[in-house]
Amino acid sequence: MLAHSVHWGINCFLVGVVCAFMTQPAGAMNPGNDAPILTERHSREPVQKTSQTVFGAPVYRKTFVSPLYKVDGIYRSMKGPAANDLIALADSAQIGNQLLWITAQYTEIVSGNPATATSPEFMCHSNIGMMRSKRHEKIFKSLPGVRLFTLSQGQMDVRFPEGFGIPVMSQQPMELQTQVLNLNEQPEDLEVRHRVTVEYVRQADLKTPMKPLRVLSAQGMVATDASARHYGLSEANPEEHGPGCSVGQAAGTRSMLDSEGNKFVAHWVVKPGRDENRTLVTNWMRVPFDTTVHFIAVHLHPFAESATLTDLTLETDVFHSRARGPENQIGLTSVESFISETGVPIFQGHEYELKSIYENTTGENQDSMAVMFLYVLDKDFRLPPVLAVK
Repeated sequence: MLAHSVHWGINCFLVGVVCAFMTQPAGAMNPGNDAPILTERHSREPVQKTSQTVFGAPVYRKTFVSPLYKVDGIYRSMKGPAANDLIALADSAQIGNQLLWITAQYTEIVSGNPATATSPEFMCHSNIGMMRSKRHEKIFKSLPGVRLFTLSQGQMDVRFPEGFGIPVMSQQPMELQTQVLNLNEQPEDLEVRHRVTVEYVRQADLKTPMKPLRVLSAQGMVATDASARHYGLSEANPEEHGPGCSVGQAAGTRSMLDSEGNKFVAHWVVKPGRDENRTLVTNWMRVPFDTTVHFIAVHLHPFAESATLTDLTLETDVFHSRARGPENQIGLTSVESFISETGVPIFQGHEYELKSIYENTTGENQDSMAVMFLYVLDKDFRLPPVLAVK
């Protein structure tokens, strides 16, 4: 296995479902027809200058606070109260449109008072997606991704190695979507909020160039037909492409068709006992060029043991993530993520497989997902001379 650094996510209990489909437009980040969508917007806190620096440039912090969510019953994945909102990192009073570099994003679950942290077990997910911008692509020759961040229990924060960031313009429209869940009986009704924070540095403050990141994803799936188990392939060679997906049962109402018209689901049922699923993710990842991965965020569900991304061509693991759960509750306490300044290589012409392992210790069916979000060095990014570090 390639050398890498690992850090554990902050302690949490239950992991929510989030369909992390990087090929979807940001506007598709809705939680499903069964979830009550609040019309109230997320409140904005003024931009704060922190004491942190990157290459001598001050780090700024922008925080968004969700509407008040009432927890008064059991909310399964994608079923709890939610809210969607369009946001930008610039304050409304800020003049001009300047280049920013996102260096971190994290979410806290807080009580009715936004300053009081509470248990993260009520977090289903928070998503930040970038609305497609022809202007951004024209200026920088690339787009960092449609889904920039998906955080859930076990993976409540993303913080890039120093000197790396996602480039966005300060007035770039982005979509923020937050949702709660509750899988345990509570002694009383509760009211909670998401407190979503983005940290960034300004290009104008930099004296050393930043390294641009873009987001790729590897999505685990199960097949609905035993005759088509390799996503995006008409004919598969098991020696080259692996065994392919298990044939499984959808846990929700969503499904997807690959380029061959075969149906797959990314949210599937795990029956009592052990569940091991392998997905050929080459055509999902769409690696655009040989590059290096510098951060990997992982999304799993309760009863998960691990997720592993493997380079089938080299027969080498890119990253193996372990999950841990509490003793007396259904959920996850943490999921390993990957961070490295040096990075781990991935290659455009290689085949990749994502394997997930679940151990359902209950006597009833549970639901599952497995996703890795790979933040890779963007070799297509071009900084216009007028914006370059002097």
